[in-house]
Amino acid sequence: MPTMPTMTQHQPPVFGVGVSSAIRDTQGTLKLVAQADQQGLDHFSVSDHPYVGRWLDAYATIGFALGRTERISGLVNVTNLPNRPAPMLSRTVTSLSELSGGRIVLGMGVGGSWDDIVKLGPERLSPGQAVRAFEEAIALVRLLSGGGAPVTFEGEFYRVTGLQPAPAAAPPVWTGSVGPKSLAATGRLADGWIPGHAADWRSDRYLTSRPLIDEAAAAAGRDPRDIATVFNFTGAITDTPTAAPRDAAGRWIGGSVAQWVDELTGAVLEHGAAGFTLFAPGGGVPDEIALGRWAEEIAPAVREAAANR
Repeated sequence: MPTMPTMTQHQPPVFGVGVSSAIRDTQGTLKLVAQADQQGLDHFSVSDHPYVGRWLDAYATIGFALGRTERISGLVNVTNLPNRPAPMLSRTVTSLSELSGGRIVLGMGVGGSWDDIVKLGPERLSPGQAVRAFEEAIALVRLLSGGGAPVTFEGEFYRVTGLQPAPAAAPPVWTGSVGPKSLAATGRLADGWIPGHAADWRSDRYLTSRPLIDEAAAAAGRDPRDIATVFNFTGAITDTPTAAPRDAAGRWIGGSVAQWVDELTGAVLEHGAAGFTLFAPGGGVPDEIALGRWAEEIAPAVREAAANR
């Protein structure tokens, strides 16, 4: 089975698809993941909101879907860390890695909707505390992976004593950082970054956020290019070219396959994009036809263009 590599911007771009977490969409979700696997996509993505009763648990969904597929990797986009304590999260992702042959990416976030998060019992954290807990969690997940001597960790938020690491290697870590402190943490520690609110490479959010990651990476002695940017990307795939694939505000709304290929190739070659996860317009789930065009027409053309640069 293929193993999801630690992504960097030196490698070919990866392509994925966002799928539904809604219980009412369960069979459609599994069917879409199977199609994405068969058609050669790199990853599928589910959201993590365990306080929503009508939604499937993200990691249960990932694990079940990985067991029914052969090549594709699973990504929780992004893990709701306050509701998934780091020591147990480490056990979950290393177990999924062993069971799937390494087909797992660890998406990490500091936690956003605290009014909902605290319904499950964790103590509300300040923004600064949440970022420090986020940094500790990434460090601890890695310490508890890859085998070796028992780990004792005395942090501000997490403590383990003499805990044996799992033999599986830690998966790549992609974050959903938004604020300056969490962006800096991404620069110091992460393998990849997923810009929030489906911001793309032309957005103010990306243009002001990515330099904070790069500065923190350089200060930590890392090459900023080793932190991949993987975009959640929304839009319609149309039968014919559109006159304006971006709206008046400059946001991508979609176009023909050729227009998508041109746009994404430019993102890779000119803006250093390392990958894309497709969502339908408005952040919804693509249908089977759109997914087929994405996987079998757009992704191969962009990969080829990137390989020939």
